[in-house]
Amino acid sequence: MNTRSNIIFAFFIAVVLYAAWQVRDALLLIYVSALFAVILSPIIEHIRRIRIGKWRPGRGAAIIILFVGLAVVIALFFTLAVPPIARDLKEFSQEWPQRVQALSEKLHHLPYADRLNINPDTVRQHLSAVVGTLIGGAAGILAGVASGLGKFFTFLILMAYFILDGERAFRWGVSLFPVVHQARLASTLERARNRISRWLLGQLALMMILGVGCLVVFGLMHIRYFYVLAVIAGIANFVPMIGPIVTVVLASAVAGIDSFAKVVGVVVFYAVYQQTESAFLTPRIMKSTVDLPGSAVLVALAIGGQVAGLVGAFVAVPTAALAAVLIDEYLVKKPARSESA
Repeated sequence: MNTRSNIIFAFFIAVVLYAAWQVRDALLLIYVSALFAVILSPIIEHIRRIRIGKWRPGRGAAIIILFVGLAVVIALFFTLAVPPIARDLKEFSQEWPQRVQALSEKLHHLPYADRLNINPDTVRQHLSAVVGTLIGGAAGILAGVASGLGKFFTFLILMAYFILDGERAFRWGVSLFPVVHQARLASTLERARNRISRWLLGQLALMMILGVGCLVVFGLMHIRYFYVLAVIAGIANFVPMIGPIVTVVLASAVAGIDSFAKVVGVVVFYAVYQQTESAFLTPRIMKSTVDLPGSAVLVALAIGGQVAGLVGAFVAVPTAALAAVLIDEYLVKKPARSESA
């Protein structure tokens, strides 16, 4: 009888794991939404402390205020940043033939350029082909962004739901466990929630450091739109791996409008900064906020990126903080206190 029960239980677990694997994308979306609901809950609570006369916002109003505030900030940024960029892009498109001609003349002055048989028309054709490829790639990126908007809005709706009804969902989840373990589990998860909430502070610190660094360095290099690039770099740093790549490509493209030396300067700055952030800033800042060793942060980022790509790296550190609290509570063998202590 015991053997048959074990077989049935093992079969049931296998079916559950198979079903979970089939809907892994949806489960990942739910998990990320719940995780960010935990991360943003302190901000929501701070908004709820606002008092206008006798009125204080509830959770729903606080969520709306947060979303509207973010939308206003984004709209102001684009309002201030887009017009000068659009104006310069128009001028650049008009000056394109002259710039290609100047580039080909510079190539002719390079050492051994006469042996390369550089033809200005060939250079112009290749550069035009590159521009066409970039435009086509941009179209593909826009298509990908459009297809991802549905998931993004689903994420926002789920996150709002978890913020609004998170306490009841938390109590329901804890109630699924045996009664004798519920109090310990609830206390452990509360500690994990406090630890995860501090992750946002560490991430914001990293974003601020990169943004200010880009503002200073790009400003000293007299790169166009350095203030816009600094803001984009800081925001994009929220996205592991992809964010730094996108910003260095964008900054290099803008710097290339003026000179190749500025492109080299941008690449060198990003190379030095990324090494500094990966080896020094991220481990120490995350250790001080989520109380994880630097090696654990790096391992979590590597495993998260391998398991779930960009999203996995995105939530790797807060997930590691959750796992660390659970492991410390249930797996780590702590020495028993002596009676005299």
